[in-house]
Amino acid sequence: MTPTKRVFDITLAIFGAVLFAVPAAILAILLLVCQGRPIFYLAERMKTPDQSFWLWKFRTMHVAIADGGVSGGDKTGRVTRIGKALRQSRFDELPQIWNILRGDMSFVGPRPPLRSYVERRPDLYGSVLKNRPGITGLATLVLHQREERLLAACTTALETETIYMRRCVPIKARVDMIYQRKQNFMLDLALLVRTVLRIVKKTRAG
Repeated sequence: MTPTKRVFDITLAIFGAVLFAVPAAILAILLLVCQGRPIFYLAERMKTPDQSFWLWKFRTMHVAIADGGVSGGDKTGRVTRIGKALRQSRFDELPQIWNILRGDMSFVGPRPPLRSYVERRPDLYGSVLKNRPGITGLATLVLHQREERLLAACTTALETETIYMRRCVPIKARVDMIYQRKQNFMLDLALLVRTVLRIVKKTRAG
């Protein structure tokens, strides 16, 4: 990560923390009242091929004893009513501002993978994770609908994992590598603007 990108991340994260402090507090109280504890969902993710961190989100699912992997059709029934709204608006990711301030993530970059995926595909993630993981990115914008459609049709955890590893991970890695070659400040800014516009459009539609 370049010093310019890091300064931009910190500046935007501080601005976001101030701007969303009250909404985030209200959301936390609402989640506590409607869903109970825990308010947050913490998951281990990788920021380099050999360094992990705890990614923070507002909890959007009913708690399960054994939980792991990406979300597919097999987990749809666990998404709470308020969780569905949070996911649609991506407000569930507000706590990741903390991850950005800590230096675990950037605003723009590849989505941070699970350790198991990195261990299974070190050939891909060894290259992809040369960029700091991000909240949004080129692959997220280009492939999100395709990935969502593929995984929504899965009915078991095994099917979700198989489809994700075979049909999502390789193409996401290729797009992430395109971003890596083209990455600059203006591209990051354009991807952030496109992300906000997509969220606004999706929220209005749904």
